[in-house]
Amino acid sequence: MIFQDAGFSLPELPAEVEALRAEVRTFVRTEIEAEGFVPACNAWMDGFDPAFSRRLAQRGWVGMTWPRRYGGHERGAFENFVVNEELLAAGAPVAAHWAGVRQTGPLLMRFANDAIKDYFLPRMARAELFFAIGLSEPDAGSDLAQVRTRARAVDGGWVVNGRKIWSSGAHRAHWMMVFCRTGGEAEGDRRGGFSQLIVDLKDPGVTIRPIHMMNGAHHFNETVFDDVFVPSERLIGQPGDAWSQVVSELGYERSGPERFLSVFPLLAALVRLAAARPDERRVVAVGQLTARLWTLRRMSIALLMLLARGQSPEVEAALVKDLGTRFEREAVEIARGLAAHRPGKDTHDFDAQLAKCLLVAPAFTLRGGTNEILRNVVARSLGLR
Repeated sequence: MIFQDAGFSLPELPAEVEALRAEVRTFVRTEIEAEGFVPACNAWMDGFDPAFSRRLAQRGWVGMTWPRRYGGHERGAFENFVVNEELLAAGAPVAAHWAGVRQTGPLLMRFANDAIKDYFLPRMARAELFFAIGLSEPDAGSDLAQVRTRARAVDGGWVVNGRKIWSSGAHRAHWMMVFCRTGGEAEGDRRGGFSQLIVDLKDPGVTIRPIHMMNGAHHFNETVFDDVFVPSERLIGQPGDAWSQVVSELGYERSGPERFLSVFPLLAALVRLAAARPDERRVVAVGQLTARLWTLRRMSIALLMLLARGQSPEVEAALVKDLGTRFEREAVEIARGLAAHRPGKDTHDFDAQLAKCLLVAPAFTLRGGTNEILRNVVARSLGLR
């Protein structure tokens, strides 16, 4: 683990990316002034705005690091990080393209055949085609080795039966990457026999049921597959190889800045509140939260470097997500303790952001793998499990 190495120096972003940061900030400011969006916490999950995603794509800010052959722009990983960081900090509505570009695109480039890459990746880079993720299940939770969705081989492809849960944006996405069992479990190997298939969410046999948040928001879903046929050419890699594929995918899913910036608009509003109405408790809280945030950011950048080298830092990503999502939940509780009065939906800035965060915060440590599962990953790496 890189974070166990006492001599490891956490990196800083290179100075040359700051011009791009300024460009993104100008774009964001212009969008807000033109009422292109209202800054909001958790917008990378529930801010589904295809038109906004396409405006980003037109600027080359979707699929930035991908090869030009696949619609990308061959920009550096640090440049991609800066764009994503600024969009998250602004509370921009990036949910339409986020999950697909973050993890499905890299997965396809590494493991898919040329036909899949040539069809899907350019459309994803243009923000014309959106993916949902089919990993968690009702009876398995975050333990992917317990997944029961099964695909049986038939002439010309596979027939899928099962259920996925917490599938964000599935009711608006076009496709889903489905992790399922295609073979038997080898003795002593709970991770064998799994494959990944690309499922068209408009196909017969696919049913998408909404899961509403406490505030009425709808981005989670339960997705049911009832004899859904998937052509053989939509299999990723070879049958039974999905576990190693998913490990590399989860590195992208769990290590990004979205795992600690979901509540950044609330933190920014708290800073403004502390400046406008100075109070020792608020100043101390802002300082403590800022220190934790800065540490998480540097850890995320360190992970970015490993991913850019083609490594699969499963343990480090689990650690960053655990620390990041706990930070988010605790930040909301700290902000609530500093509120001058009970927040309401119709109030502005700090109160409005807090009102939303209080209702969505319970999901922070669940989505993308529960913190208990993540700690098991870390414990195994230390020989404790």
